[in-house]
Amino acid sequence: MIKPLLIEIHTEELPAIPFLKELPNIEKKWADILEKNSLLCEFEFFYTPRRIVFWHREFKTKQEDTVKELFGAPVAIAYKDGVATPAAVGFANKCGVSVEELKTIMQNGKEVLYFNQSVEGKASSEILNEMVNEFIKSLNFGKSMRWGSFKESFIRPIKSLSIMLGEEIIDGELFGIKSSNFTYGHRMIGYDKVSFDFAGDYFCKISKAGVILDQDERRKQILETIAKLESSQNIKVEVDEDLLDEVVAITEYPTALLGTFDEEFLVLPPEVIITSMKEHQRYFAVYKDGKLSNNFCVVTNANTDNFSKIISGNEKVLKPRLSDAMFFYKNDLQRGLDTSKLSTVLFADGLGSLQDKSDKEVKVGVLIADKLNFEQKDKVIEAIKLAKADLMSEMVYEFTELQGLMGYYYAKELGLDDNIALALKEQYLPDGFDSKLPSNLFCAIVALSNKIDTILGLFSIGKIPTGTKDPYALRRAAFGVIKIMIEYKLPLDLEDIIHELSYLYKGLDKKQVLEFFEDRLLNVLNVNPSILKAVLATNEKNIYNISQKVSALDIIVNSSDFKDISSTFKRVANIIKDIDTSSRVEVNEDLFEQDEEKELFVKYNDIISKEYSSVEEHLDALFSIKTELDNFFDRVFVNHDNLNIRQNRKNLITLIYNAFKNIADIKEITI
Repeated sequence: MIKPLLIEIHTEELPAIPFLKELPNIEKKWADILEKNSLLCEFEFFYTPRRIVFWHREFKTKQEDTVKELFGAPVAIAYKDGVATPAAVGFANKCGVSVEELKTIMQNGKEVLYFNQSVEGKASSEILNEMVNEFIKSLNFGKSMRWGSFKESFIRPIKSLSIMLGEEIIDGELFGIKSSNFTYGHRMIGYDKVSFDFAGDYFCKISKAGVILDQDERRKQILETIAKLESSQNIKVEVDEDLLDEVVAITEYPTALLGTFDEEFLVLPPEVIITSMKEHQRYFAVYKDGKLSNNFCVVTNANTDNFSKIISGNEKVLKPRLSDAMFFYKNDLQRGLDTSKLSTVLFADGLGSLQDKSDKEVKVGVLIADKLNFEQKDKVIEAIKLAKADLMSEMVYEFTELQGLMGYYYAKELGLDDNIALALKEQYLPDGFDSKLPSNLFCAIVALSNKIDTILGLFSIGKIPTGTKDPYALRRAAFGVIKIMIEYKLPLDLEDIIHELSYLYKGLDKKQVLEFFEDRLLNVLNVNPSILKAVLATNEKNIYNISQKVSALDIIVNSSDFKDISSTFKRVANIIKDIDTSSRVEVNEDLFEQDEEKELFVKYNDIISKEYSSVEEHLDALFSIKTELDNFFDRVFVNHDNLNIRQNRKNLITLIYNAFKNIADIKEITI
């Protein structure tokens, strides 16, 4: 039989951030419990700040009957001379029957003990309470709390529990709260219990009690009310998606409202105002005519027709927040970009202070600038020396996410060089997979100095990413180094840089760092690993060159005719496998006996004599030698009786192999 099932776990206000972190797992955890109990079916999941709800339109009132099968030891072991051994007796005890009741069956070619029994499915009403309790225990919100005399803990106290199968209130209990047919509506509507007679009636009753249960509907209502504000006030609300998720999670009946703050605060950097509103008050920033305005958008949970007091209350709360920000900003400007206290702050145990890190970054920057013959090296040094200064500012102490950005604004106010100011802002870029890169080469060198020093320093003290753990975001830092080198086509040998800097980092395993970068490079390029291996086998260390060769080779390897191409070049690799390809190889045309040898040599010389505008063009030319190679392999016997002719033919193939090896070692490619 099928009936609708409603489960509502009504709580005190759930903290949004911990809840949102666990949110992606909630439906799967409930589905796993349903499947474990043979009751898996389609369901809908809803949440508000005070309730977790599962709705099953069609739920089995009873588990299916099943047949339980048990397999025991082979008969040869279970019986000796017709007498049951301990193996047979133990299996019978496990099955709850006598030895005489056991059967046998063929399994994997052997006769083994066997027993089966019908298992009647349990009524859903008997196990639903256990399932709900198991689900609650499976949730991980980080910190939890205890209340009353309970030893168990949860993120917030439970206020009511409803487990209703059709019209039946399932006998259940959670943290001492028994299952019932009532809940509570929106607090502004009232504190009385809201009763419902059957599972489906819940939705009508909760809606009348001022609660929009469906989180997607709440999101839609927020965006619609924001759109109305934008249209009526000729403004643009910046809808931060993370903040929107949070606002959806903390409201049961949301409405977007427009508030105002004093224009004098607009002298603050826009990011300071936006961050202060978002982090402390959960307000959205508002723009007018393309500029940040002295307005904010707040989403209230109030269910009322008069929002004036709510707007004025939020305006009063925001003012001291912005006043604090203004105080920090003015104090920081008076002190300037002061680096004197960097030596008092530990960067990492074993790596010294932030000042020590800054000093090493300067040396990294100098090395890179010298290798690039960069003319503004002195300004690069100045930028790196100032890069960590804003970490000592009051503003960054309050809003750590503004590090770098505040350095930029302070540098601009202090009249420093535009490139230096911009480099302070962009020193951490790229800071994610889809992040933008530094704006110019000057800023790129400063960013590389920060990332390379961080990687080498932390590797030298054993702080190396393992598995999914990367607490210092070193994978992201390596990703940034690679992206910058590729974007700016930097002629830098990464292995050479690491070698020249290793004196700064006692205990650094250079090979380990290079392997780490190779792993990140594969992640960035996203190709068949053997293609990258083939390019790296040429001893190429320039990240940009590697990326160009890998990308060009990847196109050919993924072409429809590469299998045919690869078979030809595998023969090339087989012929030269015992030859030292690094030694000088010469071909004597006087030893050619067949036209195919001559044609192959002419084609080879034609290819290597030309200049190519791209790696793709060069590879296309190299692979065009396939026809001559096939003719050679079909009609020329390489292992000639004459040793000189034999060696000459092998040398010819070696020349072709080495021509490819300028780009990649083709024998490493597998498909």
